[in-house]
Amino acid sequence: MSDPSIDETTVRAELAVKAAELRSRISELTRPVEGGATIGFGKRIGEGTTQAIQQMEDASAAQALAEVLDQVQRAQAKFDEGSYGNCDVCRQPIGEARLDFRPWSTRCMEHADV
Repeated sequence: MSDPSIDETTVRAELAVKAAELRSRISELTRPVEGGATIGFGKRIGEGTTQAIQQMEDASAAQALAEVLDQVQRAQAKFDEGSYGNCDVCRQPIGEARLDFRPWSTRCMEHADV
């Protein structure tokens, strides 16, 4: 870990909480449809169409959350590697403000996807 001002215990705890929250939300969004429920697109907008659209939105949201979960897990692994706080691309320090705002950041602003 390159930045001695980072409190590893606190950040690890924050990452663990974030990972648990993400897993819970992903589980909610991807739970199976209730038994006996049918979903379909018909000629008219009705409950089935609305439910189908909601499931597509939920699947998309779950995918986005899974991507954040991957980032959180990568940040956790970086602690174990001793590289937390350094960019995965250029290996330079990520920056304290970015890590304060988003502790699961694994890339500096120059190489950030978001």
